[in-house]
Amino acid sequence: MSEELQPVFSIEKLYVKDMSLEVPHAPRIFLENGEPEVDMRVTTESAKLEDEFYNVDVTVTVTAKLADERVMFLNEVTQSGIFRLANIPEEDVKLLLAVACPNILFPYAREAVSSTVTRAGFPPVLLAPINFEAMYQQTEQAGNA
Repeated sequence: MSEELQPVFSIEKLYVKDMSLEVPHAPRIFLENGEPEVDMRVTTESAKLEDEFYNVDVTVTVTAKLADERVMFLNEVTQSGIFRLANIPEEDVKLLLAVACPNILFPYAREAVSSTVTRAGFPPVLLAPINFEAMYQQTEQAGNA
């Protein structure tokens, strides 16, 4: 049999691994006026579970603070997925785990953040798309520097 094995990239499971919301100054914070400063941080992490199966996490942390530095809310969501990668060259696996998988997971994390913040009584937070390829390249350059 000279048949080449076909590459496999599939989503096995998408799930919320962790979600938290803090409104430390409730209920008085709802009486405050003024636009908060919203800060967003995104991190990714991946780990091999077993042959061909990998877990990827995208953690989004959103903090809204008033001008006097009081926190209106702090929301953190870790959206995760189990992915199957088979018959893929090792150098491509790293790229898929750092770019393709987070691109699949981020919209779910973004929706979870918006929904959670809205349920807490605040206007929805609409997070801009993330360029995970640029993040990967920056990490690679920092590692080679």
